[in-house]
Amino acid sequence: MSNLSFDDIRSLLRQAFEAQDSTVADWHRQEPVFSTEVPDATDAAGFLDLLSRQHWCNFRLWHVEDRARRKDAGAELIADCKYAIDKLNQQRNDLIERMDLFLVRAFDPIVPSAPQGARARFNTETIGVALDRGSILALKKYHMQEQAERAGVTADFVSECSRKYAVLAEQRADLCESVIDLVDDYSVGLKRPKVYYQFKMYNDPRLNPELYTRKAGA
Repeated sequence: MSNLSFDDIRSLLRQAFEAQDSTVADWHRQEPVFSTEVPDATDAAGFLDLLSRQHWCNFRLWHVEDRARRKDAGAELIADCKYAIDKLNQQRNDLIERMDLFLVRAFDPIVPSAPQGARARFNTETIGVALDRGSILALKKYHMQEQAERAGVTADFVSECSRKYAVLAEQRADLCESVIDLVDDYSVGLKRPKVYYQFKMYNDPRLNPELYTRKAGA
């Protein structure tokens, strides 16, 4: 595991938000290619690889969910979309947890101890979850701008989409700064980082009654 300072981590997280924005446009022109195996992140480059893979899950989810909402979609298409959505959501959450695990390990040797007698304080949202929100907001921004630039629509429609784009951009900028603020809290021992596991049950045949009862012939 590479030794990172708080400034290194702040810079890495800003880079992560910027990468999400730039890759959305790039991927609409040319889809990325990732190796099948997902290596563990041991340095900044490995973390950014996890981030890109997680962002790619959201990118594909966006477009699968659009297909599922087609009015002419038949039962087979809907079922295919549902299976794809479940699989992508599982991958998406697994990658959030892996990003958080990298960050917790990076913070562990540099976060100061809490004052004696003080209880440990944690955030309601991990940085990995915040980066997932940043990914979705990057997608929303891209597609809202696409609508604002669409031909053959009314001026009111363009104005509405432009206004919404500005709101999304502001919300995403606020989110980035809130993540940096959280790193600042870690740096002075106000809060401590932690991985929060989702333990999704619906895809596990041992935990989903609809799967294990059918397998048992019940």
